[in-house]
Amino acid sequence: MDLTALRTANPEHWNKAAAIRALALDAVAAANSGHTGMPIGMADVATVLFEKHLKFDASNPSWPDRDRFILSAGHGSMLIYALLYLAGDKQVTLDQIKNFRQMGAITAGHPENFLVDAVEVTTGPLGQGISNAVGFAMAEEMQRAHYGKKVVDHHTYVIAGDGCLMEGISQEAIGLAGRHSLGKLIVFWDNNNITIDGTVELSDRTNQVQRFKASGWQVLEIDGHDPKAIDEAIEAAKKSKKPSMIACKTHIALGHAAQDTSKGHGALTDPDQLQAAKDAYGWTGGPFEVPADIKSQWEEIGARGKSEREAWEARFAELSQQKQDRFNRAYALDAPKKLSAAIKALKKQVSEEQPKVATRKSSEMALAVINPLMPETVGGSADLTGSNNTKTGDLGVFDTDNRKGRYVYWGIREHGMAAAMNGMALHGGMRPYGGTFFCFTDYARPAMRLAALSKIPTVFVMTHDSIGVGEDGPTHQPVEHLAICRATPNTYVFRPADTVETAEAWEIAITAKETPSVLALTRQNLPTVRTEHKLTNMVEKGAYVLAEAENKRQVILIATGSEVSVAMEAKAKLEAEGIGTRVVSMPCMELFAEQDEAYRRKVLPAGPVRVGIEAAVRDGGWDRWLLGERGQEKKAGFVGMDRFGASAPAGELFERFGITAEGTVAKVKELLG
Repeated sequence: MDLTALRTANPEHWNKAAAIRALALDAVAAANSGHTGMPIGMADVATVLFEKHLKFDASNPSWPDRDRFILSAGHGSMLIYALLYLAGDKQVTLDQIKNFRQMGAITAGHPENFLVDAVEVTTGPLGQGISNAVGFAMAEEMQRAHYGKKVVDHHTYVIAGDGCLMEGISQEAIGLAGRHSLGKLIVFWDNNNITIDGTVELSDRTNQVQRFKASGWQVLEIDGHDPKAIDEAIEAAKKSKKPSMIACKTHIALGHAAQDTSKGHGALTDPDQLQAAKDAYGWTGGPFEVPADIKSQWEEIGARGKSEREAWEARFAELSQQKQDRFNRAYALDAPKKLSAAIKALKKQVSEEQPKVATRKSSEMALAVINPLMPETVGGSADLTGSNNTKTGDLGVFDTDNRKGRYVYWGIREHGMAAAMNGMALHGGMRPYGGTFFCFTDYARPAMRLAALSKIPTVFVMTHDSIGVGEDGPTHQPVEHLAICRATPNTYVFRPADTVETAEAWEIAITAKETPSVLALTRQNLPTVRTEHKLTNMVEKGAYVLAEAENKRQVILIATGSEVSVAMEAKAKLEAEGIGTRVVSMPCMELFAEQDEAYRRKVLPAGPVRVGIEAAVRDGGWDRWLLGERGQEKKAGFVGMDRFGASAPAGELFERFGITAEGTVAKVKELLG
């Protein structure tokens, strides 16, 4: 590659891009850790994008109508940190660049949305960013339809590498974007043909250009180091009604001794090679030095969007006060004032009527109350709408001819659905929820984990939550999934016992601001166990006394979901024999753990035999509550699963595995001796 020709062809552009390259070299070398090659290779694309196209204001990186820039290839994080520092972002200072990847620095090894305001999403696990971006683009379409082009009119730009496109989730995302003609989505493919192991041909022969075209995208192929070609391609992409993929042929670690090699993917720290690369760039500054004129040019780029932001603020002020209030409330993730009263009214009705319904139906009943009050909710299902009960009559279907629709048919794309929902939530102003069978959290798991890590309040509606699935058999019967979800930090896992608890769980999930929720819901019908109406949201306490002992208390039965009614049946049998039994419903272990110790001791006092009942494995946080928080309880047992299920009617399965009132009574008597 003739760098001299590139330098002389457009020296102003070259110097601005060289600043990115020099900072990436210096930061990775100082940390002795990181990925230098991608920031160097994509510096030209990023420079043209930021200078000529990206609508952003470095002084206010969170204004709602900004363009979104997503670094799906998050390992190249020094690209975004260099861009932000150069453009004048107040958070990403030179000191932060110098402390790249160090304890306490916001310049983490991979971009973290909760550390830097201008970082839209946490990326690093490849394929997630491009999939999040689909949610961003869908959110933009929905909001533009509701508020008008004068208030919502922005693009989502993505830099994705070969690794992002190899991950299976990328096809889920690409297919969705093409199906919905997301013309405001523009992806730059860093086509450098290098992975950690070597060239792409070692493991893949996919024609990415044809792949995107086949999925309904516009594809443009350019030299990723030619600023004029980059500019023209972006202009063409912005005019398309299809999502656009710009295939940027680049050289990883351009100008370095490791150029076009797998070594170029990682940390380039050799001091002599580093200096030789800087010399090839014509870069004369010392470590972390950016000449004043180049820094000034970059700061002008960062300030360019201020006038656009101010013009947007003026247009926003022309909206009706009602629309302004709704917009601001949704972006603040605040609940409408009427929500609490509506949930209370539903609870009261259910306590009086005491229906026997599956909690997946209970969820639909709650959503029928929530969705009309919260225009920001967006529902969906991974091809299981009739089974997940996630669609209410007022939503309408999101499609190319109905951008106001609030229900998405995600298709058989659990992973893509979860990641896109995360993107919707991170876009701002949206409350996404989506459903599948609980067993298929296995497919959605990486995005669910990132929701927790990134503090995204996405709601995952997971039905068919146990062996109660019945005849579909062990492939569809979740056994270990509650344990996996509960083991994930910053996740609320709700397993409600009836419609009242389901409504309360939804109230918490749909108003959370930094915590995702998993609602584990039944296929089979359950009786109403909350027959006494309470204004208080008892699920918010995590666990509570549902029924007190009538005889002298000897036993505490702790149950979740469908097994709460089993506990109530067992209590009746035990009380008939003079064995006083308290029943504790525990719909959310995480919320119970957040209560003060005095409340936890009141619900689970020391002394009585404790038995947990749940149609799942015990390794799901149970021992803390069964053995006592200090491990002091000696008589504790568990009625549940220790193996995979079987294919049979649900009732027979519960009998077969002993998750019954009789099985519970037998366990209690065994412990009482």
